[in-house]
Amino acid sequence: MRLQKYSGNPIIKPEDFPGSYAIFNPGQAVYDGKILLLVPICHKSGKYCGQENEITAHVATTEDGVNFNIKPEPFFVRDNTVPYSKVSMQCIDFRITQIEDTYYIIHPGCSDQWGTIGILSKTKDFKSLEHIDIISLPDNRMPCLFPEKINGKFVRLDRPYRVCPNDYHEMGNIWLSSSPDMIHWGGHRPLLQPFSYWATTKIGPTPPIKTEAGWLVIIHGVSRSATGHRYSIGAMLLDIDDPLKIIGLTCGDILSPEEPYEFNGIVPNVCFPAGSLAFPEKDEIRIYYGCSDTFIGLATGSLSELIQQCINEMPKKLK
Repeated sequence: MRLQKYSGNPIIKPEDFPGSYAIFNPGQAVYDGKILLLVPICHKSGKYCGQENEITAHVATTEDGVNFNIKPEPFFVRDNTVPYSKVSMQCIDFRITQIEDTYYIIHPGCSDQWGTIGILSKTKDFKSLEHIDIISLPDNRMPCLFPEKINGKFVRLDRPYRVCPNDYHEMGNIWLSSSPDMIHWGGHRPLLQPFSYWATTKIGPTPPIKTEAGWLVIIHGVSRSATGHRYSIGAMLLDIDDPLKIIGLTCGDILSPEEPYEFNGIVPNVCFPAGSLAFPEKDEIRIYYGCSDTFIGLATGSLSELIQQCINEMPKKLK
């Protein structure tokens, strides 16, 4: 199956926030019974940080899953204070994982000299945010936490990559690591490499979703095209007790760039997920995805059908 794009896409556009010129890939969660997006907004002015073309993080909520109210004041802005002074903290690409009553947010720090790292922050109310620490070495973008401990440890999916000469961000694979406290990570193990026509140069994870069949992970895959890199979306299923064991994987993509809003933007030919939301009671999965680094779109599908598709399409070479 392929996910169905909402007929009213894009659901969030730059003109929805006066003074902005682009809306980047949103983090997503369910908070206080409502769908919440953590939206990176690119501003034309330096109103918040004193720099032109600045990016700030804003909370957006919805009653119906489609029409969002974006708070005008930022949830947080870029911070260059210690320990981030050498790797500027970025307000983009949020991976949100709820563990008990706390929402953990991983977002990148970037520097031409020091590379790209993952920064861990947390909130309980999406009003105040506590920055915890840098939790990954470069280049790792972006770690994704599992929503509960496995075998007594916190676990995450990593996406280290190598920057190849004359080609940006190639050879991105998915790894798995564990930690006693979310700060000190080890037990690094390789999990999955680019594997299909829609995911030939790099792949990357989003926060896993616990299901009765296993951990469902929405992933992105990148392939080369005549117009540059093409970003599509797929899924994999991991064993519930041993997430190093892949038990399902979509051979084909479940969402790819096809519409004008996925081509006509800052980075064309892009459908990018930073997370997903599952509603088992409605047998639904929802993905609020980035479109060409300019808009936000919505795609939905059957949760049970997607899980079964992962199982049915599992490549023999990975079994």
